[in-house]
Amino acid sequence: MKMSLPMTPVICLFLLNGCTVGPDYQRPTMTMPLHYKEARGWRQVAPQDGVGKGEWWAVYRDPQLDSLLRQVSISNQNVANYTALYRQAQALAAGSRADLFPTLGYDASSTRSGSRSSGQRTTGNTHQAELSASWELDLWGKLRRTLEENRASAEASAAELANITLSTQSELAQDYFQLRVMDEQIALYQRSVAAYEGYLRVINNKYQAGSESRATLAQAQMQLESARASAQDYQWQRAQLEHAIALLIGKAPAQFSLPAAKLNATLPAIPQALPAQLLQRRPDIAEAERNVAAANAAVGVAIAGYYPDLTLSASGGVSSSALNNLLSLPNRVWSLGPSLSGTVLDFGATSAELEQARAAYDAKVASYRQTVLEALQEVENYLVELNILQGEVASQHRATVAAQESARVTRNQYDAGMIDYLDVSTTENSRLSEQQNLLALQSTQWVASVKLIVALGGSWG
Repeated sequence: MKMSLPMTPVICLFLLNGCTVGPDYQRPTMTMPLHYKEARGWRQVAPQDGVGKGEWWAVYRDPQLDSLLRQVSISNQNVANYTALYRQAQALAAGSRADLFPTLGYDASSTRSGSRSSGQRTTGNTHQAELSASWELDLWGKLRRTLEENRASAEASAAELANITLSTQSELAQDYFQLRVMDEQIALYQRSVAAYEGYLRVINNKYQAGSESRATLAQAQMQLESARASAQDYQWQRAQLEHAIALLIGKAPAQFSLPAAKLNATLPAIPQALPAQLLQRRPDIAEAERNVAAANAAVGVAIAGYYPDLTLSASGGVSSSALNNLLSLPNRVWSLGPSLSGTVLDFGATSAELEQARAAYDAKVASYRQTVLEALQEVENYLVELNILQGEVASQHRATVAAQESARVTRNQYDAGMIDYLDVSTTENSRLSEQQNLLALQSTQWVASVKLIVALGGSWG
């Protein structure tokens, strides 16, 4: 069945359909600094928001790290969870888009009924087939604002997925570098234990010969056992880091093992150029900004609550008691008409919903601005940390070299009988302490470099 409507009303309806109540979205203003406080005069570069950042960890040139981080997007269960939430948000946006178009449906039925009255039985058949159409005209933009809100929410969900992925990758990289430095710390203590065992044998032989005191022997034994205890302490710490890495790549600790190895990665130099701004560069900022857009659209939806809803509906079909003549012309049935619905009096409920939406928008704006400020703070913190660590590591390296030289000289003097073992013990403890301090600083340096990359939105400079 074909239906036609006068063209003038149809045109008027489409013109009305272009009206959208509520504020159009504009990104909240944010005063950005012209330079970074801790950049030490480094020049700025234009942000590369639209450029794919790729595998940010490639700057470290570590194949093992590369292999582990590639598994995060595939196997990490938190990432999988947020991936599913993003798909859900996309489906919600698609459903909102479908609300802009007419809904077509059909219905077909065949029934047989009967009754008995005054001893007389009657039966009858009813056959029916019908097509229906319904279209809610978006006169005030309520449906379009809803679509705008859901699309912005889906984009926020995508940014949230990117943020959780980046955070997980960052956590894994930090754990990996700490584990590798811990491997070097364990190896250092193992070398020290071997050296102390050699000293203990020499001192024990001298003690048996009466040329060394019991106090010296006890000192050597204490030094050896202390080194053994420290090595064991690092072993359980390493095991926990290994378990953490297993979890981050979606495996049970029993299914994952990372053999001890020397750290062969390249520590990237502090970038000599930094982006002038972080807007849309970091996924958490992008998420906060999209949440503002969604909240703005929700204000428009709330305003549309003041206006009536207009729905056009039409149906047409056939109905007959006999199936063989169901499609004959006399059996046609049809209906056509608009439906207008709205609220006359709600005692301020719509106004309250609008005020709630506006308050939610203001909250999202404040959250967005706070996110930007915290991002700037993070960049400043890691810049100053890395800058100072450079000088600190260099100084500690010189101290370590000096301690090693002092230990070497005292060992030679002890072997020549010029000094007591107490002097050797003191310098050996100093050497071990300085080497541990150097490794600890290097671990902090590696971790800080990862944090700066994340603070810059997943790219180095």
